[in-house]
Amino acid sequence: MDPAKEKRIFETMTIIYCTKHHAGRSPCPSCGNLITYAWQRIDHCPHGSAKPFCSKCSIHCFHPNERQKVKNVMRYSGPRMIFHSPLDAFRHLFSR
Repeated sequence: MDPAKEKRIFETMTIIYCTKHHAGRSPCPSCGNLITYAWQRIDHCPHGSAKPFCSKCSIHCFHPNERQKVKNVMRYSGPRMIFHSPLDAFRHLFSR
């Protein structure tokens, strides 16, 4: 997947999660930090533009605490992406 597209989708998913789980502006500082961290990991992925989905990757470059936060975001936001960004959701489903 294109790294720029992956970053945009991750940011969208994090904002969906943050809006429901955290009070105040979205993204909150914690979720903003998670977005920044994920973008850094995506930028430094050894697979480059040919990278698989992180869940399918044999190299886990996320720190375990951050990986758990990302899993929580994905579990909540994944099913809701169809309402917030339907084209991205369908592209993701068919790119597997």
